[in-house]
Amino acid sequence: MTSDGEDALSWEGDDRPDPAPRPALPHGWNAVGRGSENVARGSGNLAPVEHDDAVAESEGPATTQSSVMLLLVGVFAGVYLLYTVGWVIGGLNMKPLANLIVADAMYMPWFVLAVAAPALWLLAAWVLTRGRAAWIRVLLLFGGAVLLVPWPFVMVGVSG
Repeated sequence: MTSDGEDALSWEGDDRPDPAPRPALPHGWNAVGRGSENVARGSGNLAPVEHDDAVAESEGPATTQSSVMLLLVGVFAGVYLLYTVGWVIGGLNMKPLANLIVADAMYMPWFVLAVAAPALWLLAAWVLTRGRAAWIRVLLLFGGAVLLVPWPFVMVGVSG
């Protein structure tokens, strides 16, 4: 028997019809797009997947749970974005008063860290709770929302 590389360089066997097997999909799958009419149905190389009630029931809540989690993370991300704006406004309003006590070299690094803290908290909560229960992620996000309130903005507001 010859290898595939040698077959490509010879004319042997070109006169015999060699019907190529049609690609096939597993039972229940439909091919779409260009060339889909050449795909056989239901007789693929994969074993047909049997759908039982347990699988169908587990798909629904998992999708709902992930949708709720996505919504909660989006809400907390919006809150953290507002906190970032609050820290910027509150920190800039507090800067003249802080310059009486500390120099700019001491104030600016902490100001930048305070502005970045909500985004860092969201990133840390997202990465560190991967693969854990959903309530742990929600608890950490809620804890960050309580802990990272921009107090300079809350206490003084826009007018300094």
